[in-house]
Amino acid sequence: MEKLLEVKNVKKSFYRGNKLVDAVNGISFSIEKGECVAIVGESGSGKSTVARMITNLTTVDSGKIILDGIDITNAKGKKLVSIYRKIQMVFQMPVSSFNPRLTLGESIMENLVNKGLTRESARNKMLNLLEICGLKKEYSKRYPHQVSGGECQRAAIARAISINPELIILDEATSALDVTVQAQIVDLLMKLKKETGISYIFICHDIALVQNICDRIIVMRNGEIEEEGITSDVIKNPNNDYTKMLIDSVL
Repeated sequence: MEKLLEVKNVKKSFYRGNKLVDAVNGISFSIEKGECVAIVGESGSGKSTVARMITNLTTVDSGKIILDGIDITNAKGKKLVSIYRKIQMVFQMPVSSFNPRLTLGESIMENLVNKGLTRESARNKMLNLLEICGLKKEYSKRYPHQVSGGECQRAAIARAISINPELIILDEATSALDVTVQAQIVDLLMKLKKETGISYIFICHDIALVQNICDRIIVMRNGEIEEEGITSDVIKNPNNDYTKMLIDSVL
């Protein structure tokens, strides 16, 4: 398989009070095209920091991030715009990722119009995406603060898939959804994976979900990778005590 993303010896530290703490301490991994990879670990393990560095929302202290063979580490300007056409991220708390002055429909259409669609075509596609993600068309006229967390999450997923990116990073993106809607969204994501070869990074606490949909799993602890491998192998036969403890605590 062909590599889509390479994370090479990436580090990031933050100050907590007067102390410099390693949030991510020199980790390396890669994502193949068409692959679904889970990153799991306890809160504070560095999972979300990794996602934010890949999407350039957090700067990298050292190391490299390579997308499609191009170094995107701390990219800026036109290069950053190009990155966001290939990578989309769905956040655990999606309300803050939407412009509060735009309706949900306008926010989704903005992505499509920027890609070159006419407003009429963008509107039709936006309404179809909302329906696919379990929202009636009237939600297109609502503002982010006027809907529930789960409804806003569905709109965020609709926006992410709207421009057919090569990689979607989902940071606990299904945690606010009820079981029925979660199953609907996961089925949609897997259908897109099969049809388009899109890749996913699932940052997730739901080991059962990870076991069902992810090709590989990366286990993080204290900013480092504890274990990595084929999902079924790692879950059934973890190599270290931390991974076993993490799996046992949620299964």
